[in-house]
Amino acid sequence: MSNAVVQDTRPAPSAPRKGSLSRRGLPRWAGAAFGAAGVALGCGTGLVFGLESKVQWGLISALLFVLISYVVTTYVENKRQAKDRVATSLVWVCFILALVPLISLLWTTISRGTKVLDGNFLTHSMAGVPGFEKGGGVYHALIGTLEQVGIATLISAPLGLLTAVYLVEYGKGALAKAVTFFVDVMTGIPSIVAGLFILTLMLMFELKPSGFMGSLALAILMMPVVVRSTEEMLKLVPNELREASLALGVPKWRTILKVVLPTAIGGITTGVMLAIARIAGETAPIMLLVFGSQLINTNPFDGAQSSLPFYIWEQYRVGSDASYDRGWAAALVLIAFVMILNLVARGIARWKAPKTGR
Repeated sequence: MSNAVVQDTRPAPSAPRKGSLSRRGLPRWAGAAFGAAGVALGCGTGLVFGLESKVQWGLISALLFVLISYVVTTYVENKRQAKDRVATSLVWVCFILALVPLISLLWTTISRGTKVLDGNFLTHSMAGVPGFEKGGGVYHALIGTLEQVGIATLISAPLGLLTAVYLVEYGKGALAKAVTFFVDVMTGIPSIVAGLFILTLMLMFELKPSGFMGSLALAILMMPVVVRSTEEMLKLVPNELREASLALGVPKWRTILKVVLPTAIGGITTGVMLAIARIAGETAPIMLLVFGSQLINTNPFDGAQSSLPFYIWEQYRVGSDASYDRGWAAALVLIAFVMILNLVARGIARWKAPKTGR
C-alpha cells in the first residue's frame, strides 16, 4: 500500500469581522484606569486654565472619563462594547455625583459637631445656661425625641400594619379604594398641616402643650409611610405560600399571622424604620404643640418638652459661636440616632427572616 498524504480539508479560521464580539478585550481594571486618567486630566486642565471651582474640575473629569472610555474601547474592542462601556461610565458618574452632597454633609456635620460632643454634652440640659455662653447639653432634647418618636411609633405602626393587611388580603370594593386614596393623600401632607390639625383639637378640648400632642402629629405623618411600605412587602409574598397553607385547612387569619407576616417581616421592619427616620427630624409640629423647654421633662403627657430638631433650631436662632457648636453637635446626635435605628432594623430583619435550605 502506498502512503497516502492526508490533507486537512477544514477551512482556515477567518479573521474576526468588524463589530464581532470575538475580538480582544480590555482588562477588568480598565474602568478604574480610565477614571484615574480622567481625574488626572481634569485636575490638570483646571490648573492650566486657572479654574478655582472644584465643581468645574469634577465636571471636566467626568466628561474626560466618559470620552476616554469610549475612544479606547472603540479602538481596542468595537463600537458595540464602547457604547456599553459609555453607559456604564455614565451610571458611575451619576452615582458619584449623588454621593458628593451626602459625603459633604457628613464631613461638615462630623467636623463641626465633634467640637463639643462629649459625655457632658449628652448628660446635661440647658437649664441655667445662657444660650450665648459655652456649656449645657442636649440631654433634655434627646429624652424628648425618644419619647415622642416612641409614642408615635406605638400608635402608627400597629394601625399602619393592620391597614396594609386589610388592603392586601381583604380589601375589595369602594372602601378599599377610599382607604388607598386617603393614604396616598396623607403621604404628601406637609408636617405643618398635621401640626395645625392637632392644634385645632387642642383648642377645641382645651388641652395643654405636651410631648404627647407632638407624638399625635408625628403619628399622622408616619402612618401612611408604614402603610405603603408594608403593603408593598406583603404583595411580594408568593401566593403559593398562602395557597399551600389554606390547602392544609389553616384559617386565613392564621395564615396571615404565621406565614405571610413572618415572610415579609424584614421589609416591614425596614419600612417602619424609614418612617421613624422620616419623623425624627420634624420641627414644625414640635414648635406648635410641644413648645420646647430648657429643662428635663420625662413626662410626655404633662408640660412642654424639647426635641433634637427643635433644639437645633433653637441654638441656631441664638446666633453665637457656642450655640452654633451645640447645634452641629445635636445634628450629629440626630444622624447617629437614625443610623442606629437602621442598624437595629437590619439586625431584626436578618434575625426574623425565614430560614432557607436544610
